[in-house]
Amino acid sequence: MTGSDGREDPRGVRVGLTDVRRLEEAVAELRARDYRHGGGSCAETIAARLPAAADLLAGTMRDAVLVRLCTVVADLYNLAGWTSFDENRPAAALAAFARASELAVEAGNDDLQANIRYRTGRLHLHYGAVDAALAEFARGREAALRARSQRAQAILSANQAWAYAKKADVAAALTYLRRARAEFAAAHETEVSPWAAFFDGNDMAAMTGTVHGELAQVVDVRHGRAGIRALTDAIAGYGPDMTRSRGLTVIWLATVHALDGDLDVAASVGQEAIELAGALRSPRTRQRLRTLSAAARRFAGDGHAQEIVERIDELPR
Repeated sequence: MTGSDGREDPRGVRVGLTDVRRLEEAVAELRARDYRHGGGSCAETIAARLPAAADLLAGTMRDAVLVRLCTVVADLYNLAGWTSFDENRPAAALAAFARASELAVEAGNDDLQANIRYRTGRLHLHYGAVDAALAEFARGREAALRARSQRAQAILSANQAWAYAKKADVAAALTYLRRARAEFAAAHETEVSPWAAFFDGNDMAAMTGTVHGELAQVVDVRHGRAGIRALTDAIAGYGPDMTRSRGLTVIWLATVHALDGDLDVAASVGQEAIELAGALRSPRTRQRLRTLSAAARRFAGDGHAQEIVERIDELPR
């Protein structure tokens, strides 16, 4: 039996753990592609998979299978939201995050709910809606506490620190950053959820540098110097499987050097940042180069600064 859209009617279809595992493996492969190549490398594949994945929820299955299926379909919507965000499609991203949240609630998965709130908050933060981001991070933290996940709490705290840095609240930014470090150090999950596994020591270092870099932009350039070591360590730790994270972190390192007037170093580091941004299918990464361009423009008469600005201007939007 088929529906009006030509797809087979899933009602009455028996769904088992094999079906769920197959979908979990597919989501893992798509997430890995997103990290390595950017959201544009897999967004279409995710969109094509979503209808059939959602249809499985109408099948017949044991309760334990339904919980696990709700979780993986929620995670697929979560990934759809993240890749849409990476492609600069915020409305589509928010719609996907909303559906992901509904399914995570249905599955009773607080850890996944925390992750969805974190990613929704990151979208708001990127587009300058800092208070909306903080609201999402606060809700995410509530879910992380319910889940008793120190790693999820660390992710939320680190991003709260970034949001407060954007508001030029130095005390709050550094307080939340210290809390994030403590929570990360205390994390002892034997099995990390796939949606949170990205947040390792490299990402904690990158967030430390990001907070200091943000404070350097909006408060005092001297804050950036405190983040250079963390950014350098994160970059050294990122392998080819985390190309976008490396690219975003290199952008911050080049920006900090530019803000501090180390324009020869900024141009050298910025060359890698620009090359990575150009190779990734991630408009979000290219948008983040605006911070580097703005820092370089403060030194309009400097040749290295002019080189940075010109190279960024040459990239496709």
